Amino acid sequence: MVTPVQHESKTKLLKAAQNVFRTKGYAATTVDDICEAAGVTKGSFFHHFKSKEELTVNAAEHWSKWTDALFAAAPYHQAADPRDRVLGYVDFRAAILDGEVPAEFTCLLGTLVQETYATHPAIRAACDRGMSLHITNLTRDIDAARQRYAPDAPWSAESIGYFVQAVLQGSFIFVKAKEDSKVARENLSHLRRYLEGLFFTPPQYKKKE
Repeated sequence: MVTPVQHESKTKLLKAAQNVFRTKGYAATTVDDICEAAGVTKGSFFHHFKSKEELTVNAAEHWSKWTDALFAAAPYHQAADPRDRVLGYVDFRAAILDGEVPAEFTCLLGTLVQETYATHPAIRAACDRGMSLHITNLTRDIDAARQRYAPDAPWSAESIGYFVQAVLQGSFIFVKAKEDSKVARENLSHLRRYLEGLFFTPPQYKKKE
């Protein structure tokens, strides 16, 4: 049976790993680094995880669940128009670009997969599952907006979902390089204008012929 204290120490390790990995990277992070950040002993670490890799897979899954809940509760879901929900998603991503650069808002999955995709298949797969699920959730609103405003468009909703995430992940790389979120904010502004163009002007605002 897992006691409350044991569950708490496991959660501390997962959260600490998320923060340390985004700051130092996977290879440079040691088990000692994670234990120190979590405030737990090494014995506690190995009680919950067999290795750093196993912890990382669990941390990626924990991150995905946390971000799923964060985005599910975001206010843009309240919009009746799917176009507004898609644009609201971009606005929400811009609004959370606050905090310490870049550790507070950059994507754990994007950070991990760039470093481990060829050497740690289990971590790569966990990152792929998390990012793909996020895109699937976003694609529902994109597809609804496409059906309403651009039913004959040659692109798929899924392809736009991947494009949106590519803009975000690429922006995070520049944020790290420049230690400044300005470039990400500007990229999101461009992305918003692009999406507005894809969905044209809402029919209710078009002039009657």
